[in-house]
Amino acid sequence: MKLLITGANRGLGLALTTEAIKRGHSVLAGVRNPEQGADALRHLSADFPSQLKIVPLNVTNEDTCMKASKQLEADDIRLDAIINNAAILNERGKAIEELDIEKVEESFQINLFGTMRVIKHFLPVLVKGPNSTILNISSEAGSFQNAYGGDYPYALSKSAVNMFSEQLRKYLSNEQVSVFAVHPGWIKTDMGGEKAPGTPEDSARGLLDIIERKKELEGSPTFINFKGEPMPF
Repeated sequence: MKLLITGANRGLGLALTTEAIKRGHSVLAGVRNPEQGADALRHLSADFPSQLKIVPLNVTNEDTCMKASKQLEADDIRLDAIINNAAILNERGKAIEELDIEKVEESFQINLFGTMRVIKHFLPVLVKGPNSTILNISSEAGSFQNAYGGDYPYALSKSAVNMFSEQLRKYLSNEQVSVFAVHPGWIKTDMGGEKAPGTPEDSARGLLDIIERKKELEGSPTFINFKGEPMPF
């Protein structure tokens, strides 16, 4: 399979890229700035040049999304899966009275609008059918039932990602493309912190199992965790 993974240079994105390559898949690794902070990806690309291509892709810049997708069309490359992983967590722990609204807008620009930009431009090069998948990385923080009165920019933007995923699922229902918003678990990344009980590698394995149809999902959930279990909206 050919996968597009955004935010692929670190954390869960890097783990997903590594795991996908181990399983024999080809990855287009979207990175905001390939010249900075992408050393691990470059080393991986040197070891697996036929399976990994690093693509300049800034999800806040629509031109980079359009340029990258047009290049795929020109090269006659079709995708089997899109994983929207690029995200930001800012204004952590701030009360509503303390929030910098510009930081809230930044969260939506990356977490929600970035996801939408990627789908807008890469959906035309996604193979349509029952074996194709869109994974939008979300969070339990975006669940209405799990609202905890904090991390407003992150929680609100991820809740919107859940809604966008449901909308997209309905839009693509006749095409049989699977669309999920996925809680990857609390994992040890720059975002999750060192106290997190899980690892990005464990989460990546679960997410790839979902894409490879190795997990039996109960019912027809849109919001799930990395084990394929339904999450409450």
